[in-house]
Amino acid sequence: MKRVKGFNKARRLLTRENFWESFTTTPRLRAQIKQVFGEALSVQEVVDRIIGEVRYKGDNALFDYTEKLDGVRLDSLEVDRREVVAAYDIINKKVISALEFAARRIWDFHLACEYKTGLIPIDRHLGQQILPLQKVGLYVPGGSAAYPSTVLMMAIPAKVAGVEEIIMVSPPGKDGRIPAPTLVAADIAKVNRIFKLGGAQAIAALAFGTESIPRVDKICGPGNIFVTLAKKMVYGTVDIDGLKGPSEIIIVADEKTNPALCAADLLAQAEHDPLASVILITTSADLADQVDKEIEIQLGKLKRRSIIRKAIDAGMLVLVDDMAQAVELVNLFAPEHLSLMTSDASALVPKIRNAGCIFVGENSPVVLGDYVAGPSHVLPTGGSARFGSPLGVADFLKVSNIIALDKPAMRELSQAAVVIAKAEGLDAHAQAVALRVIATLSKTKRKQSRRSPSMRESEGKKLK
Repeated sequence: MKRVKGFNKARRLLTRENFWESFTTTPRLRAQIKQVFGEALSVQEVVDRIIGEVRYKGDNALFDYTEKLDGVRLDSLEVDRREVVAAYDIINKKVISALEFAARRIWDFHLACEYKTGLIPIDRHLGQQILPLQKVGLYVPGGSAAYPSTVLMMAIPAKVAGVEEIIMVSPPGKDGRIPAPTLVAADIAKVNRIFKLGGAQAIAALAFGTESIPRVDKICGPGNIFVTLAKKMVYGTVDIDGLKGPSEIIIVADEKTNPALCAADLLAQAEHDPLASVILITTSADLADQVDKEIEIQLGKLKRRSIIRKAIDAGMLVLVDDMAQAVELVNLFAPEHLSLMTSDASALVPKIRNAGCIFVGENSPVVLGDYVAGPSHVLPTGGSARFGSPLGVADFLKVSNIIALDKPAMRELSQAAVVIAKAEGLDAHAQAVALRVIATLSKTKRKQSRRSPSMRESEGKKLK
């Protein structure tokens, strides 16, 4: 890992560029694109072409791209119930039990989070109607790997919110199947329909719909650069949960922190992706040295060390003068995962403004948040923790404001509305209000004229 000494240097290095704008294709990826498409195209041009073809050719484009890009020729896109049932016999029973345990934790956490649905009155005339989305699409990475935890972390908050139909897409492996753990997790989380489909073509299908794939209201889930750019390009046609980039962790530590645990947590996040950001910020040069040594000791025992090595080599060991500098650097970088492993970890929490999830103390490793703690592990990345939040129940709800005025309330508000409308040069707006006021006044006068002189005289005495 790179050694960075001093706050000012660290500040320069931790000030982010836009990941999606700075992304560059490797020679290998460029060669693959040319092989598939017959010409040199940028990643954005590839995604644009795929979206266009799916939009206008429907299922035919999906079958075609699944064969070209995933190397699989499918007879049907949808996973039938028999495949899901068979998945339970394939995987270890301990895995099923662990997934069920995690599901209960995730369900309980999101059920306990405060949220309201239905008709919510604010006062006599104003309110809100809060309803769940009808259809949501979940993108689950797959192919050679299985991510059942991601299924649970997305589908369960949607179910708690009351989403009517959850559509899951995940790329098939070379055998034409979605990994069994992913199917079991989808069943535990009560996903309604599952499709063997990945890449930008899956995002396009969810956004626009095809003969087989229903059009959804929102798409959630992480993926590679093609998936993420596709989400960015269909936003507006459909809602998205954000643009999810490579995994990130900052560990804040002091001289009392266990270096072996620091190293283990950095390696765990580096395991996700060669582009993962792994950063230690500490006030102790001695701890930084020990963590560096521990990384090398532990790395040699890990299966995915070639991936981890790339992320670790690009990672940083940052030395600062005090915790105030450490906190400022954290808030600048706005990490997906923040692990506070100092002796006074709880005291630092109120000072953190920008982080997707804050893990407090050595007994709260990020890995437990990845799987079983309860909150969703779908978190803002790429610095979007400055304004974004973890995936939760609220992401699957939508709000309609309600205005239901009676005549007295309408008349009370009208004068100010007419003045503002005229100030904006919008005469039709002013007229729409004025006509209503005139109509209510006319009705009032007609009612008064129909009263007898004795009734009007009696009412006048009462007013006096």
